[in-house]
Amino acid sequence: MNSNRSSTLGTYLQLTRLNRPIGIYLVLWPTLWSLWLAAKGAPDIKNLVIFILGCILMRSAGCVINDFADRDIDGHVHRTRDRPLATGAVSSLEAISLFAGLSFLAFILVLFTNGLTIKLSFAGIALAVCYPFMKRYTHLPQVVLGAAFAWSIPMAFAAQAGAVPQEAWLVYVAVLLWTVCYDTFYAMVDRDDDQRIGVKSTAVLFGDMDRVMTGALQVLTLLTLLIVGKRFVLGWFFYLSLAVAAGLFAYQQYLIRNRQKDACFTAFLNNNWVGMVIFIGIVGHYALSPELS
Repeated sequence: MNSNRSSTLGTYLQLTRLNRPIGIYLVLWPTLWSLWLAAKGAPDIKNLVIFILGCILMRSAGCVINDFADRDIDGHVHRTRDRPLATGAVSSLEAISLFAGLSFLAFILVLFTNGLTIKLSFAGIALAVCYPFMKRYTHLPQVVLGAAFAWSIPMAFAAQAGAVPQEAWLVYVAVLLWTVCYDTFYAMVDRDDDQRIGVKSTAVLFGDMDRVMTGALQVLTLLTLLIVGKRFVLGWFFYLSLAVAAGLFAYQQYLIRNRQKDACFTAFLNNNWVGMVIFIGIVGHYALSPELS
């Protein structure tokens, strides 16, 4: 009995990807950027707890609905053929129930914020549900993923500041561009299989221009973050973090130079450090700011 229970827990861990937390980090870092910017360096503990737990829950829910949408596709892709829905280890009903449960828990957390944040949360869940199905209709599912991943930004500003200022949408645009870039690296891993079975992605769309396009997205991300720094009156420590992020982007381009699958996946994973470095830059600015010392 214990062995069966362990197996079930392992299956659900695989389905929610809690055993592979990179997606949580990639959602969490921009959320933390936003909480710090909205609070000028001193976010409420309550909001920190709500949004950290919310990121974990919604990323897990997103993985479940993604696997449900791809349950008839994943078995034909080398990287995903052992996922629980593809192998039949989890039923469609179980997956939908788990998605609903995780989403409900996340919504309960949102109820501890304010009316604007609650209203924004409905758009967030709609984006999370829509994204997995986009690869059937458009070569730009990564754009929808970026819109979904970045939706925590207006929610964080709404919860912390009670409003979503224009500057917050600059952060949103930067994260959307960044997400399209790193998820293109991710899609490059599966490009051969995706082309064979007819799945659409930016990696398929860009083709031989993938390095140029991802490089352009990285430049646009940095330029947008430079404007963010100006609009939020951030100092040298933040700009130093952008310089480090630029170095990490250059390293990612080096990794994908031969388009080898493992290297492309490593480039995708490296974006955790980009998010962390920029967060350190924001925290460092407020920690060193004379106005707050």
